Amino acid sequence: MKQLITCLLCLSIAAALPAQNLNGLLKKAKDKVSGGGGLSQEEVGNGLKEALNVGVGKAVDYLSAEDGYLKSPYKILIPEEARKVFSKVKKVPGFEDSEQKMITLLNRAAENAANKAKPIFVSAIKQMTFKDAMNILMGEKDAATRYLEKTTDQQLFKEFMPVIQTSLDEVNARSYWRKVVNAHNKLPFVKKVNPELDEYVTNKALVGMYGLIEEKENDIRKDKSLRNTDLLRKVFAKQD
Repeated sequence: MKQLITCLLCLSIAAALPAQNLNGLLKKAKDKVSGGGGLSQEEVGNGLKEALNVGVGKAVDYLSAEDGYLKSPYKILIPEEARKVFSKVKKVPGFEDSEQKMITLLNRAAENAANKAKPIFVSAIKQMTFKDAMNILMGEKDAATRYLEKTTDQQLFKEFMPVIQTSLDEVNARSYWRKVVNAHNKLPFVKKVNPELDEYVTNKALVGMYGLIEEKENDIRKDKSLRNTDLLRKVFAKQD
């Protein structure tokens, strides 16, 4: 009843105003009655899911390609402790370029694991509620990414870790690391080290994945030309 009175009040005011203001008032009255721009819960949910599926798909495809991590801002570098090892080992014949070789191997492992992310993200997106969708649509510019991070991080870590371990072995990263460590530990007056690479690479791979998804989210929020379906245009117009 209150919404109907508001609508009638807007119409009565419109009669006394110039014609150019009439359309704006009518739209506001319609929005008030319909609950916000004529968007149904289904449209909001489907629009957000469509946008997230597109963003996730692009991020996973990009990072899982050769050099996806290695030649991106999400390149995985070696841990600080390992860096100290390489600075000493590069003086040993045969290990001059060992640091760069190791960086390449770590990133190859992350690229191999990246494809595991897509079905996990898709599952999280399917389970999104209308409340989740509205919070994302009207939230901060990284709201969708943070939602995915909250709902997928633990599962992704569990899925990534064995793939990272296998991938490190496929590209001989752990074998190469053992050779580097052995060469380092034979040097006089050095502290012997053997840090674990698996968990470090897995965490860095996930940081890169969420970072690129955040980029894709920002793009679709800011760039209207990327909203290439009627549903995306309609839903994100509410955010604008």
